[in-house]
Amino acid sequence: MNRIALVEDHERMASLIVRGLLSAGIATDVFHTLESAWRPLNERDYGAVIVDRGLPEGDGLELVRRLRSAGRLTPCLMLTARDALRDRVDGLEAGADDYLPKPFAMEELLARVRALLRRTPSLQPNELVHRGLRVVPEAGCMGFGDEVVTLSPAELQIMVCLLRANGQTVTRRSLEQAAWGLTDAVTPNALDVAMHRLRKKLAAIGCDLALLNIRGHGFALGDRDVAA
Repeated sequence: MNRIALVEDHERMASLIVRGLLSAGIATDVFHTLESAWRPLNERDYGAVIVDRGLPEGDGLELVRRLRSAGRLTPCLMLTARDALRDRVDGLEAGADDYLPKPFAMEELLARVRALLRRTPSLQPNELVHRGLRVVPEAGCMGFGDEVVTLSPAELQIMVCLLRANGQTVTRRSLEQAAWGLTDAVTPNALDVAMHRLRKKLAAIGCDLALLNIRGHGFALGDRDVAA
């Protein structure tokens, strides 16, 4: 999944990181406390998690230790103002996969996150294909034959979910959470608007698949004659 989690209590820092990641096509759920992050991180398959060590309620390493004890192997990048060798060693021994001291350049953070996402190919595939329709998460686009169209971050997450389902129905709630995460407010018709745009994009690339509205259940990729 091309969605990561960020555990950062500083709202301005969190906002800057989210904007930087979104510009690279990486959607982010933000949590400002260790406790609010615990359940989502333990229940959802994020591609990676960025954790600030200096949180008001304690060291972010405690969250990493807790995740590892629960068997969660989500790649973790630690952010910290501490740059001592002992601190970096403590982070790695606690189960963190990488360690980035503040201040940092956004380009370096993006490079570190991409590297972590590549460690979990099952969560972040290079390309998904279903009956000739291709979605390339890293490029933020989908194609059919020789035609290619770009996708917004929300559209990308929706299409990733639908292609992974291989024609099976995906619930509205699952698609909304994939597109806008757990922390963004979603308007009642946001998914329907996104689906309308995606239908136009599928038509623009000449794809013979349709986005089927399975009333009362969700959406699925299927034949156009079924949608008629």
